[in-house]
Amino acid sequence: MPRILIALLTLMVACSTVPLTGRRQFTIVPESTMLSLSFQQYNEFLQENPRSSNHAQTGMIRTVGGKIQRAVELYFARNDMSSHLSGYRWEFNLVESAEVNAWCMPGGKVVVYSGILPLTQTESGLAVVMGHEVAHAVARHGNERMSQALAAQLGGMALSEALEKKPEQTKQLWLTVFGVGAQVGVLLPYSRVHETEADRLGLIFMAMAGYDPNEAVAFWQRMAAYKGGGGPPEFLSTHPSDASRIAAIRQAIPEAMTYFRQGGG
Repeated sequence: MPRILIALLTLMVACSTVPLTGRRQFTIVPESTMLSLSFQQYNEFLQENPRSSNHAQTGMIRTVGGKIQRAVELYFARNDMSSHLSGYRWEFNLVESAEVNAWCMPGGKVVVYSGILPLTQTESGLAVVMGHEVAHAVARHGNERMSQALAAQLGGMALSEALEKKPEQTKQLWLTVFGVGAQVGVLLPYSRVHETEADRLGLIFMAMAGYDPNEAVAFWQRMAAYKGGGGPPEFLSTHPSDASRIAAIRQAIPEAMTYFRQGGG
């Protein structure tokens, strides 16, 4: 059977559901494979990139990360979805870099770049970023993006086959999908739908972790000012414009505030 036909058939049948929103998503990579590759790539990244020697900032990353982790686990437990987090090995590291970036690979492998800290400013600002990035991971946006990339660029090739036959190209796909090394990576790797989902879920997670979700508006305003209001028109962009994003966050805050007022969901 021609590879293109196989790819089309795969596209038709390989659908799953985002566990938190109910949206149908295209995924062809087994989650166990995503986790295995995530742990490998995360370790390689840390071997090649210096972790921060600033103990206070590193401690803050791990404190906020731990609170977000517990909030996510509680949210999934209360919705009878704890099995979705099976195999997670949470880890939070601060990397010394001027890049304004943060990301989370499958399995809870988080990196925050020191260059984003002047924009987060406080623990609450950091919770906005970490809640958002963890939301991408638990909603399996990375699997969805990787599946789309394999289908579009490698003809629907299985990840294991792609790693064997085209290892460098596959590794670059992976790094691109998760925004590793991308300037302002917190904005780049995902589609508008993914970003909106991660914004909403991130607000809930930070609220359950004890951080006021209203802080998200101020953070994204600082991010917009940092970018200088540049970028293509929204209809040409893969992610929401700053104004649209902030407006959507304002609309999502009342829902998140119910979790904040309840003190953890």
